[in-house]
Amino acid sequence: MPKQGAKSQGTLAPESLQRTERREIMLHKVLIANRGAIAARIERTLKKMGVGSVAVYSKADRDSLHVAGADEAVYLGDGTAKETYLDVEKIIDACKKTGADAVHPGYGFLSENTEFAMLCKKNGIIFIGPTVENIRQFGLKVPARELAQNAHVPLLPGTGLLSKAEEAVDKADAIGYPVMLKSTAGGGGIGIRICENAAELKDAFDKVRHLAEANFNDSGVFLEKYIRRARHVEVQIFGNEYGEVTAIGERDCSVQRRNQKVVEESPAPGLTEEVRAKMYEAAESLAKYAGYRNAGTVEFLYDEEHRSFYFLEVNTRLQVEHGITEEVMGIDLVEWMVKEAAGELKGLKSLLRKPEGHALECRIYAEDCFHDFRPSCGKIDEVEFPEEARVETYLRKNIEITSFYDPMLAKVIVHGKNRKEAVEKMVKVLTETKLYGVTTNISYLTSLLQTENYKEAKLFTRMLDGFRPEENAIEVISGGIQTTVQDYPGMIGFWTVGVPPCGAMDDFHFRLGNVILGNEEGAAGLEMTMQGGSYQFRTKVSFCLTGADMEPQLDGRPIPMNRIVTAEAGEVLKLSMCKSGMRTYLTVKGGLDIPKVMGSCSTFIDGKFGGHNGRTLRTGDVLKLRKECVAEKYSPVAVQIAAHPEYLPVITKDWTIGVLPGPQPTGEYLKPEYLHTLTTHEYVVNFNSARTGIRLNGPIPEWVREDGGEAGLHPSNIHDNAYAIGTLDLTGDQSILLGPDGPSLGGFVCPVTTAKGELWKLGQLHPGDKVHFELVSLKQAAAIREAEEGNLHGSYRPVPVPFAEDLQPSYAVLAEGTEDGISYKLRLSGEENILMEFGEMELNLDLRFRAHALMEALKGTDLPIIDMTPGIRSLQIHFSVDKISPTEMGRKVVEINASLPDMDDITVPSRILHLPLSWDDPQTQLAARRYQETTRPNAPWCPSNPEFIRRINGLDSIEDVKKIVFEASYMVLGLGDVYLGAPVAVPVDPRHRMVTTKYNPARPWTPENAVGIGGAYLCVYGMEGPGGYQFVGRTIQMWNPLQETEYFTKEKPWLLNFFDQIRFYPVSAEEILKDRDDFLRGKFPIEIENTEFGLGDYKKYLASIKDSAAAFKKHQEESFLKERQMWKEKGLDHYDSETEDSLQSFTAALQEGENGVEATIPGSVWKILKVPGQQVEEGEEIAILESMKMEFPITAPVSGTVTQVLVKPGDRVDGGQVLAAIG
Repeated sequence: MPKQGAKSQGTLAPESLQRTERREIMLHKVLIANRGAIAARIERTLKKMGVGSVAVYSKADRDSLHVAGADEAVYLGDGTAKETYLDVEKIIDACKKTGADAVHPGYGFLSENTEFAMLCKKNGIIFIGPTVENIRQFGLKVPARELAQNAHVPLLPGTGLLSKAEEAVDKADAIGYPVMLKSTAGGGGIGIRICENAAELKDAFDKVRHLAEANFNDSGVFLEKYIRRARHVEVQIFGNEYGEVTAIGERDCSVQRRNQKVVEESPAPGLTEEVRAKMYEAAESLAKYAGYRNAGTVEFLYDEEHRSFYFLEVNTRLQVEHGITEEVMGIDLVEWMVKEAAGELKGLKSLLRKPEGHALECRIYAEDCFHDFRPSCGKIDEVEFPEEARVETYLRKNIEITSFYDPMLAKVIVHGKNRKEAVEKMVKVLTETKLYGVTTNISYLTSLLQTENYKEAKLFTRMLDGFRPEENAIEVISGGIQTTVQDYPGMIGFWTVGVPPCGAMDDFHFRLGNVILGNEEGAAGLEMTMQGGSYQFRTKVSFCLTGADMEPQLDGRPIPMNRIVTAEAGEVLKLSMCKSGMRTYLTVKGGLDIPKVMGSCSTFIDGKFGGHNGRTLRTGDVLKLRKECVAEKYSPVAVQIAAHPEYLPVITKDWTIGVLPGPQPTGEYLKPEYLHTLTTHEYVVNFNSARTGIRLNGPIPEWVREDGGEAGLHPSNIHDNAYAIGTLDLTGDQSILLGPDGPSLGGFVCPVTTAKGELWKLGQLHPGDKVHFELVSLKQAAAIREAEEGNLHGSYRPVPVPFAEDLQPSYAVLAEGTEDGISYKLRLSGEENILMEFGEMELNLDLRFRAHALMEALKGTDLPIIDMTPGIRSLQIHFSVDKISPTEMGRKVVEINASLPDMDDITVPSRILHLPLSWDDPQTQLAARRYQETTRPNAPWCPSNPEFIRRINGLDSIEDVKKIVFEASYMVLGLGDVYLGAPVAVPVDPRHRMVTTKYNPARPWTPENAVGIGGAYLCVYGMEGPGGYQFVGRTIQMWNPLQETEYFTKEKPWLLNFFDQIRFYPVSAEEILKDRDDFLRGKFPIEIENTEFGLGDYKKYLASIKDSAAAFKKHQEESFLKERQMWKEKGLDHYDSETEDSLQSFTAALQEGENGVEATIPGSVWKILKVPGQQVEEGEEIAILESMKMEFPITAPVSGTVTQVLVKPGDRVDGGQVLAAIG
C-alpha cells in the first residue's frame, strides 16, 4: 500500500473489465462517510497503512474521538442524520474539497446505498465496498432469497412479496405457524414481526408495511417460517476482482434484544465441524454465484436441535461485529477492504490462518434496560475502559450523547484461549469499566454473561425475553424541586481559583446519615431541597433519611427519619414538602457510585460540573450504587441515635445562629453599634436565597462612610478579598450569609462569620424563617463544634446553644502592626480562616506583592493549610482548625510576615496573553437591555455601558474608551472573582485605569466570558450568572469544562496565573463565536509571551509617568463627581434594595362558596396560567412562583371555575397568601 502523499492514478475501471485486468490504484486519502466507533476504527487502520484519513461530522459529533483522530475533518452542519451523514451531496462535496480518492462508508448510513455508490463512481471516487450490483442484488430480501435458491443455499419455507393481508394468511396456513412477517428492505431488526396465528398476522400486516415504507421507502413484505429456538450464525465472506471468494470464520449473534445484536462471539459454540464446513460452502457458493466483491456477511438461522441452517440475508458491508473475526483469524478486514479497492488483494485463502482461541464482543448502549431498552441521553461524566480489552468507541469525557443517532457507545472485545477464559475476561472488563453520566446496559450485560445459560452456551435469539436482572442502582422517578448529588467535605483546595467547595449544605445531617449506615462520613448521597420527589430502588438497598422531615413513604408505608431502612428491589421511596427546615439527605449503604471531579462527587450547579451531569436530577436519571449496598448490621451510632434522639439537633422556624466577629466589623466600615443592632434585631429569610447564599431581610447596616472610594460608590464596597463560607456579606445594604456554592472573592464588607458548628443551620433556613444572631467567642464556637463532632462519632453530649457574649468589633483583629513600611491587620474570618490585610484601602501593587510573598513563604511550611486565596491587598489562609487554633495560626503568619524579603527585589513570572475581544458584543448588549427592561429602567449605565464608562471617566468619545481597553495591559491580581478562574485584573499603566461603579442592584444574568469594568478593575466572567461590572465586550473562555488542550490540563483547567497580563485585540461578534467554539477544542491558538515582572522596575516606571498619571486621575475624579451630581439631581443616586421592599398587599375577598388558592411558600409570581372564567381540575397548575432560585407550581385545591386572580407576574407574595379563587 502506498504511503500518504501518493498521487491518485484514476478511477474504477468498467465492471466488465474488472475481472480481466489487473488494477492497482494508488490511494493516498480516504474519507470515512460515517461517525462514532466505526469511523475511529477505520482511522486506526488507515494510519497503520500510511493513508490519510478525512472525517465528517455533525455539530452533535464535534467532540467525538473520530473527529480528533482524523488527519482532516469536514463539518456537515447541524441537524439529523438525514441532514448530515445521509446527505450524499455533502459527502461528495467533502471528498472533492479534501481531495479524497476513496470513501469508506463503514456500516449503516450510506454503506448499502446504491445511489451513493454510483455517485462516487460518477465523480471518480472509489467506493470501498461491494459493487453497486452486489448491493442491489442483496438489498431486498425477496430477490436475495431467489439468488440463494439459485446458488443451492438452504432456505426457510417462505413467500415472495405479498400485497394483501388475506394473501399472507393463506400463505401462512400453508407454511404453518409461527411465521415471521418481514420487510424486504432495510435491516437492524426493523420491520420484523413474529405472528403466532392468523389474527396476529392480520393485525401486523399494515403496521409492518407502514414501518417499512417510513424507514426504507419500500413497503414490500414477505413471510418466512419462524423457528422458536433458533440461533443466528453468520459467515464472514470476502471476494476480490479476480473472482476469488473465501469464508473467513463464523460468528454467533444469537443474543439479541428487539431483534438487534447485543453479544457476539467467534467461533460459534457448539457447531460440529460438518455443519461449519457446510455453512462455509454455502456462503462461498452464494458469493461466487453473485460475483461478490469486498467484505460481506452471509447470515443463517441455525436450528440446533436438527443441526440445520437456513439462509437469512446477506449484509453487503462491514459488520459491527467484524472485530471478533479479526481477533480469532489474525487479520484486519478494513485493511483488506482498502487493499481490494486499490486492486492489491489476491490469493485470499493463502492469506488466512486457522482460527485461534475465542473472542467475544459486547455492544455497550446508552439505554435503560429496565424500561424496554429505552435510549438514554446525557453528558459523559467519565469514561475509562480496562487496557486488556480491545475497545472501539468515540467517547471522551464530557461528550454529549444525543437522540440524533444510534445509542451504541462502544464495542468491547476480548480474546481468550478458549470460550470460558473469554467469558471470564469479559465479565472482568465490564465490571472494571467506568462509564458515568448516561444510563447504559453494562450491568445488564455483566449479569447476562454470568447466567448458566450463557456460560453453557445455550444460546438462541429469544433468550433475552423476560431477562430482567436486578441492578445496583436508584432510578429517579421525580427529582423533586432541586435534588443533587453531594458529598463531604466537597471540592476542597480550589478556593484560590474560584471553585466553591459545594458539598452538603447541612453537612451535619448529611454526615449523620452516612455514619448511621456505617459509611465513610463523606460518601456521596442526595441532597433534596424543600420537596424530595420519588425514587425506585432496582435492588435491595439499605438507606437513611436525615435532615428536614419530608414525611417519607416506602411503597406507601410511612418510614422513620434517622434510621436504617432496607428497601426491596422495585420499591419506591416518595418524599413530600417539608414543613420545617429546607433540606433532606438520602444516604445509601456504601454511598452512590459517582465519579470525582476535583476530588469530590459534589455538584456545582452553576458551574455545570460534578455530581451527575453537573445538574439537578431529572426524571429518568439512574444513579449507580456500590456493590455492597445492604447494611448487614447496625452501626454503633445507629444504635445510640435510636436510643437517644435527644442528641439530634432541632429543626425549627425560629433560629439562633452563633457568629464570630470578623473579618470586617471594625470602625473603618461600620459604626460601633452595628454589632448590637445585628444581635438585637430579627432577620427574615428572603425567598430569593439559594446554595450560593441566604438573603436576609432586616435592618440596614450602619455605615461610617459615604462610599467605598476606589472600590465603588457604596460604603459596603472594598477592594476584592477572599470570603469564608458562612460569612455575612453586606452586598450593598442586603445581608447575605454566603453558602457552600458562593464566590471565593468579592468586594463587600463582611462583619461576622458563622461558627463552624453552626454552619449546618444555613442548609435548613427556609424562606420566611426568623433568624437571630448571637456573638460567640472562639472558645464557645469550639465547644459547639466539638460537641457536634462527638455526637457524630459516638461521644454523646448536649450541644451548647449559642449565648450572647460581650464581644467588641476589635475581637475580630488578631494582630496588627507594620513590617518594611507596610502596615498589616490580621483579621478573624470564622474558626478556620484568617484574613491578612496590608496597607490602606487603596489599589497598590506593593500590597498585592506582599500578599504573594507571604503566600509563597507559607507554602514552604508544614502548617495544616487547606488553601490560600489572595485578594487585591490581602491573603486569606484556610486551615484545619482541628490541628491548629486561629490564634496559633495567626502567630505563625505574623512571624513569617516579619521575615519576608524586601519587596523591591521580588520578580514574578508574568505571561502576556493576547486574547480576542468582541467589543460591545451583542450578548452583553442583550444583558444590559434585559436589565433595563426587567430590573432597573432608570439605571444611568443603561442602555450603553461603554457610553457610561466614557461619561464617568471624562473621555471625549466611546472610541477613546475602546482605545484604552485595547491598549491596556491588564495584570491578573486575583482568580475566581466571579468563579472558575475568572480574573480580577488591573491595568499596569495607571493612565489606563478607567473607574466605574457597579450595577445596583446586580444584573440577574451575565453571559459567559463577558468582560467588564467595576471600580478600577477588569473582570472576565467565568460562567453565566449575576453580575455588576460594566460591560466592554466578550472574550474566550477562562475555564475549559470540555476537554484538555494545550492551554488547559487535567490538573489546571483554568487559563490564567497570578500576575499574567491580558492584552486584547479586536474581533467581530461572529468571529468570537467561532473562536470560543474552537478554543475549547484546542483549535484556536493564542499568542503567549513568557516574561517577568519586577516590582522595583515597576516603581521606577511609575515615577517616570508620575505627572501624566496624576493629571489623568484628577480629570477622572472631576468627571466622576460630575456624574454623581447629575444622579443626585435626577434622583438616580439611590435605589431601594430588597430589604426595603414590602410584600404586595392583597385582600382576599372570597365570596361564599369560593375556595382560595394559596401560595405554598414566600416568593415572586412568575407566571399566571389561568384567567377568571376558566375551568380547572383539582391538581391542575394555576400559577408558578419563583423562590430560592427554583420554580414552584401552585395547583388547584379543588375542581371548578376560576372566579378571581388576585396577583400578577412580578408580585411578591408570602406563604399562605391567597393568589386566586375557585368557585
